[in-house]
Amino acid sequence: MIGNSAGRAFIGSFTSAGGRGITAAAVDRDTGALTVLGSTDAVPDPSFLAAGPRAGGTVLYAVGESAPGVAAAFALDEDVPALLGPVRSVDGDAPTHLALAANHLVTANYTSGSVTALPVLADGSLGAAASVLRHEGSGPDTGRQEAPHAHQVLADPSGNWVVSVDLGTDSVHVCALDPATGALRPHGETALRPGTGPRHLAFHPSGSLAYVLGELEPTLTVCRWDAATGRLDVLGETPVLPEHEAAEDAARTYPSEVVVGHDGRFLWTANRGHDSISVLTLDESGEKVSLVATVGCGGRRPRDLTLDPSGQWLYAANEHSGNVSWFAVDAETGVPRHAGSVEVPAASCVVLV
Repeated sequence: MIGNSAGRAFIGSFTSAGGRGITAAAVDRDTGALTVLGSTDAVPDPSFLAAGPRAGGTVLYAVGESAPGVAAAFALDEDVPALLGPVRSVDGDAPTHLALAANHLVTANYTSGSVTALPVLADGSLGAAASVLRHEGSGPDTGRQEAPHAHQVLADPSGNWVVSVDLGTDSVHVCALDPATGALRPHGETALRPGTGPRHLAFHPSGSLAYVLGELEPTLTVCRWDAATGRLDVLGETPVLPEHEAAEDAARTYPSEVVVGHDGRFLWTANRGHDSISVLTLDESGEKVSLVATVGCGGRRPRDLTLDPSGQWLYAANEHSGNVSWFAVDAETGVPRHAGSVEVPAASCVVLV
């Protein structure tokens, strides 16, 4: 058994595509290597995971990207996660992302175009859904943007706001979450360039900037974030692929994840189709973003990227090749070097504890 003090990784996957559910792995902090410990399929298609505190330990939360969608909590007392409390409905279909905010677990429900808040109880388990906030609108891509499609939800660095990224409406929504009741209250919506299909957002360590990655176009939108007012303003766009490659591969490249370095010097994106990791540098202000390199992702269709707490190791969950690759990050250039891989069928995300 691996104790809670040791490094562990939890890997989500699509059970409907041959995945094992949630796979637990030990992490070698010196080499970045993952060693699989076991898995649980207690929730269907646990495509995204998040970790949170619990008295004496940690709780792992998962969405089940199903219809109807569900969310669940898992205790991490043993090598393999064990269900903690009942699996809960999110009152929406195909939840693709989740985050902890204001004593609640919040989910982004892709097919329903909504966000759900579920209370986190004293033991870390989940209560029944407290509220659901539905997005409205559409975009120019009639195949992918015929309706709202909430793809990500997260708390802002101040903890005062919940932001949700909607691929279907080409926008980022901001709402307030009442910690006592779980009520979600709309606060604002920032429109991005039509047709970019925003998927995920990452904040700069300063808390004053946000970077929104497009899925339908390989672009990164830089935004200023004002936590005092809950306002997000667009500053500009940067391509995440070299110009000639973007032109050749735009029709088949669907960026999936954006990660910002802990010191705010580098930013990485995962690019499905192009099957690469892009490396971008940030200037001292964080507002100027420059593409400097792309490297292979160590597999096919990288759906998620995760940076370890030390900033030394970057992990890519490669869905179609069924593996998780790890990379040593060059401290001077930010360029990741492939260091190893482990088989995880239909891998969708990696969470480090």
